[in-house]
Amino acid sequence: MVSTVKDPVLAVISLSGGNDGMNTVIPYSNPHYRDYRPALGVPEDQIIPITDQLGFHPALASLKKYWDEGTLAIIQGIGYPNGSLSHFRSMDIWATCEPEELGLTGWLGSVIQDVDPKGENVLTGVNFGRGLPRSLAKEGVPVASVGDLSSYGLLTEIGAEAQRNEALDLFGRMYAPAIGQGVVDDYIRRTGIEALKGADILGTAPGMYKSEVEYPSSAMGGYLRDMAQVHNADFGTKVLFTTAPYNIFDTHANQAVGHANLLQDIAVSIDSFMTDIRQLGKSDNVTLFFYSEFGRRAMDNGSGTDHGTGGIAFVLGDHVKGGLYGEYPSLEPNKLEDGGNLQHNVDFRSAYTTLLDRWMGLDAKAIVGGNFEPVPFL
Repeated sequence: MVSTVKDPVLAVISLSGGNDGMNTVIPYSNPHYRDYRPALGVPEDQIIPITDQLGFHPALASLKKYWDEGTLAIIQGIGYPNGSLSHFRSMDIWATCEPEELGLTGWLGSVIQDVDPKGENVLTGVNFGRGLPRSLAKEGVPVASVGDLSSYGLLTEIGAEAQRNEALDLFGRMYAPAIGQGVVDDYIRRTGIEALKGADILGTAPGMYKSEVEYPSSAMGGYLRDMAQVHNADFGTKVLFTTAPYNIFDTHANQAVGHANLLQDIAVSIDSFMTDIRQLGKSDNVTLFFYSEFGRRAMDNGSGTDHGTGGIAFVLGDHVKGGLYGEYPSLEPNKLEDGGNLQHNVDFRSAYTTLLDRWMGLDAKAIVGGNFEPVPFL
């Protein structure tokens, strides 16, 4: 069933670095959890139960109310076949839906083009943060990239162009080695200057925004506050995207404290965003999807966890049918993949299919590259 919500908006957060799903949604009743996590097992009396088998890391306390009200969905064991343990490659696969070959088109770039095929609104898609994420990249599709909305509208024309050039330079340095400098240069020439047109419009957003909601002082808190301001301003933006600072969830060492701090920052920032747009009366048409490019291995390494496969993703919104989707990957030793990796059982393209078909009202097959069974979280 396709959503009948007017002007649906898709907000996406990438938790880059490979979030440890097993210490995010914790299988606390499974004895293998303690066996595999002698150094990093979260004390049971600190875990926030959501079922008789699973619980939230205590740092996710601010998201528990959304679980209780039935607007938070958890996708267990999300991933893709033959998962890559390379950050760059796995992020690229999630961004382009091309697990077999190097993709050139971001899935959200295609969404922006489908929603606004003539490119009439340069703010149909907005990225919050530096650089131009691969998920949003598509030839001929302009995307505004905002590092700090509070200063964005104060930039001179030269300053605005410098900020945009910085973003495009980051894009070029990241992707030129993989797809060729000529392709990157052509993309920059065709789309770079177009996206500058949105700077003056975006600069008016703070003046339309009045809120008493406090966000964390972190980068993520700032990005989500800016996201709320842009959404509140009704610029016709349909895709909102941000990324946790590069590879911040890559917790190979000192994970116990570091991961808790990361989860708390993400959870409080998301709670602030949802509280804000609800108080502004702007939450009805927003669905928020947050994910990481892969999970971590079942066994800790004494201080942290190494790159894994099957992970956890979340969907949050007023029209989300909360609950658990997919199966929690088996912790039985004979069910683990080589190296102690958790098996995935939900293809990430199935989650995308639901968001595209049933929320945005688009042809998901053309964007994700095939037919994938929807996950019924809407």
